[in-house]
Amino acid sequence: MADDKKKHDDEKKDKKHAHGEGPVTDAKAHAEAKAGAQQKKKRGKEQKGPATIQAAPGKAKAKGEHPARLRVAYREQIIPALMKEFGYKNPMQVPKVEKVVVNMGLGEAISNNKLIEQAEEQMMAITGQKAVVTRSRKSIANFKLRENQPIGVMATLRKERMYEFLDRLLSMALPRVRDFKGVSGKSFDGKGNYTLGIKEQIIFPEINYDRIEKIKGMNVTIVTTARSDEEGRALLRYLGMPFRTA
Repeated sequence: MADDKKKHDDEKKDKKHAHGEGPVTDAKAHAEAKAGAQQKKKRGKEQKGPATIQAAPGKAKAKGEHPARLRVAYREQIIPALMKEFGYKNPMQVPKVEKVVVNMGLGEAISNNKLIEQAEEQMMAITGQKAVVTRSRKSIANFKLRENQPIGVMATLRKERMYEFLDRLLSMALPRVRDFKGVSGKSFDGKGNYTLGIKEQIIFPEINYDRIEKIKGMNVTIVTTARSDEEGRALLRYLGMPFRTA
């Protein structure tokens, strides 16, 4: 009786093996499931990989999609022209604009604090970045000035914003000056840096004239890597600075 039962169990196992069931099938199914999972994981990595690689160039392209045209002109036209004029052998020797500092002094802010807020808004509109409030270093009783009192605003521009500001200054703002005949070519400091004085901030088209309570002037200092005033003057001339001929 026991032998018959054992024989019956063996026949049943053989049938299961024949139909793909039992332990062999379980091991096979486990192996296939593991292989499928690995293949799916690999396929996911392959799909994820190219997407990540494609996103990086897209972002870089969006960031540099509209470079400042003055910067493009400097690279493509001004550098070769200055190398030919001064005999530079290496493009790295060619002077370039390092930064532009826009400073607006507000002596009236001693008695009217609102002028500082208005100047900050105007400076942001002109330069495209938040201005820094400048403060007095010491007290002067005759001018009713206290130490660390706000007396002006300034902004330091570099890279793209610097070139964009110079482009708007040279092509749009300066031509709007009444009876404009050019800027002085003598405002260099001996090391190739140039300072330009502007009497009215309203020459910039970003300023809304109807909201101006007081006309204010500003100084624009262009800091270059030039080693002499001659090199600095040539650089600014190629950039489009309208120097007076007489």
